[in-house]
Order: sequence, then structure tokens, then C-alpha cells
Amino acid sequence: MTRIFSGIQPTGRKHLGNYIGAIRQYVAGQDRGEAIYCIVDLHAVTVRYEPAELRERVLDTAAILLAAGLDPDRCILFRQSDVEEHTYLTWLLTSVTAVGELDRMHQFKSKSAAQRELVSAGLLFYPVLMASDVLVYRADEVPVGEDQREHIELMRESARRYNARFVPDGGPKSLVVPEHRIPQVGARIMDLQEPTRKMSTTVGPDEGRVYVLDEPDDILKKFKRAVTDSENEIRIGPDKPGVTNLVDILAAARDTTVEEALASLEGARGYGDLKVAVAEAVIDMLAPVRERYVALRADEAALEAILAAGAEKARAIAQDTLLDVRDAMGVGPGRTA
Repeated sequence: MTRIFSGIQPTGRKHLGNYIGAIRQYVAGQDRGEAIYCIVDLHAVTVRYEPAELRERVLDTAAILLAAGLDPDRCILFRQSDVEEHTYLTWLLTSVTAVGELDRMHQFKSKSAAQRELVSAGLLFYPVLMASDVLVYRADEVPVGEDQREHIELMRESARRYNARFVPDGGPKSLVVPEHRIPQVGARIMDLQEPTRKMSTTVGPDEGRVYVLDEPDDILKKFKRAVTDSENEIRIGPDKPGVTNLVDILAAARDTTVEEALASLEGARGYGDLKVAVAEAVIDMLAPVRERYVALRADEAALEAILAAGAEKARAIAQDTLLDVRDAMGVGPGRTA
């Protein structure tokens, strides 16, 4: 059975790009294999944050994931910091990770440039922890957005180096070299106000992003104000990033192809009809999530219980991998069983 792993940041409110690019993949993964998902609170401490807010955001994110369709009986959902094997394996993986590779990471460059007070070592080693998140479960597949491709390549290289150095003949102590899974439609949702830039929680004004929990009127308003161009012709292409983004969103929200989305707009009277069609499709897609979220988020004890139960299941898998890696690397006493 295919083992699927992915982690999601608890920082900020989840927007449309998060939902289409990651969360919907998580839900689908429950039917394709053994699905393991974690809320990566340890990644969130690599930049300045408020401790009390971080705890709240973890529960916010858990409630959104459950509202979107994650079922604790069909997947493992947990908080990253509750499974200490992640950080232990991170240190071991630093021995097969080159500093130059970390320094060249696009995310490190962009986030370190934005730091005014301190560029933390954690920001540099973020990709090693991300590699550990996946490799400690020997996951076969990682559902991610297009922007995470270079992180996946680094974790694949780390696994290959570890195997070549410590398990050259293969065998049970090997780490699995995972494959990424990027959605065919909606892999990169762009900002509604600056359609050449990826939709982000932290960059740009709120008008450029649609949040999963936005009210229908707010969603409609944001799409009506979306930037397109002066032609008023509904077609896609590199010269029409705004229209292309809207058509991509429409296809993703309806779960169809881009070609089918374009065909449905043949009778449209320009960009106004396009924007309303996209808004209505997104509202329909997100309405059940928003409705379920309210009840789920209100019961914090239940959310904590789900995360704790998930951590126990995750730990059982991670411990076995870590013991194998320790044994292969000569760390601690030899493994007897």
C-alpha cells in the first residue's frame, strides 16, 4: 500500500491556494493509501511568532483539515512537535546534507531577506526538518504544491546519500526515496490582485487572496475586483496571467479540466461573467468546509484528543525508522530487534 505524507503550516489563515494545492489532495489521499498528515508547528518557529497564537493556529488548522474531510479513522493526523523522532532524525540527516544546498534554497533566500531582526539557523535548516518529516515515515508519496518541488528534491537526495553511505546493499534500514504529487489543475493559485505572484497569506493585501473561511459575499467581492486586462477576451496564455488564473481556479473548484472550464464560458459576456462564475464555483466548494469548521473549532478538547491519538500512531511508525537509522549509522547501542 502506498504511504502518503504531507505537512501543513499552522501560521496564518488558510487561503484558496492552500486548499486546492494541498488540503484537497490530503482528503483524496485517504482513498489512495495509508495517509499521514501533520501540522508542522516546529517549522513555524523559524521566524518571529507569538507562542499563544501558534497554539491557537494549530487548532484552527486541525479544524479546517477535519472540516475539509480528513477522517481520523482513515488517516493519521497529528501535531509535529508531539513526535520527537522528527527532530532526532533531522540531526542525523544533517550529516548527509550539504550546507551549500541549503543556502541556495529559494525559500531561505526570500525569508532571510525579509527578516529585520534575526536570520535564524532554523530557517537555514528548515529543509532538513522537512526531509525528516517525510523520511521518518518512509513515505512513498508527498502531495505538495509546485512551489515545494525543490524541497522534495533535497529530501530525495538526502535519502539517496544516506542509503549509499550507510546501507549500500539496500535492505530494511534503507530510507524510501519519495515521489512528489502535484495536482494537475490548480497546482499554483496566483494572487487575485497581482496574478504573476503566488497567492500568499503574508504578502500583499487581503483583496488578493480568498480565505477558506471567507463569507460568500466577501468571496464574490474579491473575485469581482480581480485583476485581468483590457482586452475583455476570455482566453488563457502567458500574456493573460489574470484570466489564466481565474480559469485555473474555475477548473479546480468544479473539479474539471481547464479545457472544460473554458468551454463552459463560451456564452460569457466578458470578464464580468467569468468572475461571477469563478466566485460561485469557489463559494459552492468552500461552503461545506466553513459550515463544519464552526462546530469543530468550538470543541478544543476533541481537537486535542484527535491530535494526541494521531501522534501515538505516528510515533509507532517513526520510532521504528529512527531505530533503524541509528543502528545503521552506529549511533547508540546496536539494535537487537
